Amino acid sequence: MQIALVGIGKIALDQHVPSIAASPDWELAATVSRRGSVEGVEAFTDFDEMLAARPEVRVVSLCMPPVPRFDYAARAIRASRHVMLEKPPGATLSECHALIAMAEAQRVSLYASWHSRAADKVQAAKDWLAGKTLRKFTVTWKEDVRRWHPGQDWIWEPGGMGVFDPGINALSIVTEILAEPIHVTRAVLEVPENRQAPIAAQMAFHHPTAEVTMEFDWRQQGDQTWSIEAETDQGSLALHDGGARMLVDGVETGAETSAALSGEYPRLYARMSDLVRAGQSDTDLSPMRHVADAFTLGRRVTVAPFTE
Repeated sequence: MQIALVGIGKIALDQHVPSIAASPDWELAATVSRRGSVEGVEAFTDFDEMLAARPEVRVVSLCMPPVPRFDYAARAIRASRHVMLEKPPGATLSECHALIAMAEAQRVSLYASWHSRAADKVQAAKDWLAGKTLRKFTVTWKEDVRRWHPGQDWIWEPGGMGVFDPGINALSIVTEILAEPIHVTRAVLEVPENRQAPIAAQMAFHHPTAEVTMEFDWRQQGDQTWSIEAETDQGSLALHDGGARMLVDGVETGAETSAALSGEYPRLYARMSDLVRAGQSDTDLSPMRHVADAFTLGRRVTVAPFTE
């Protein structure tokens, strides 16, 4: 199937383009970007122009920041194109629900993709936790914003989500592997005095049997930390490196492979192919709901200014 990629920035070039190129299901037929392009692929700077010029391209993958994404997705759906959304699927829950309704009305597939759910050991962790009683659950997601998001000022503005841009990756794994639903009960959001979005967050969640806490921080230096730890009535589980590694009772389970994380986006595109062929959508918004609750309940604390 032919697909158009919209928003040719770092994530598109690092993940989307190679995944499409390696897939037996897809042909990258067009790009839309103000500045970026892909060698050998027809490039447009105007989205509506691409939609009009390439009616045979039935699928659009949107990789721009969340705030402008709704407008692009809505135009694609009105043009009867299937749409794949980078995470988070939008800037607000309301606009995501609006897109779901539009896609249903137009009978096109809509995929709210969560790349961290496709990490190598996430399904194994879900299977291991099934049927066990959870006692304690801790998420620690700490990384260096200067390393992963250099010069991306939009991420600090309203709708950019701040530290929840990576934190929502953790939430996407948590909402996949836990059998019981959780919800935020309290949160502290640390906001730099010169920014609009938090640089760190601490949260507690309601769970029927367990103490559930999460800590997100964008000020980490040195080793990056993407870990989820669970204590149950039948032992302990740990996911490290964003779901690439899994330990049960402290013992590594399954060998870590070089594709442990690089396999995420190929799995997303395989899923999108399945959805389009089946005429279905996949639009789970639960990770985003927890972010919205944290912003609603969170006590804001002003911290030192952030500069690049």
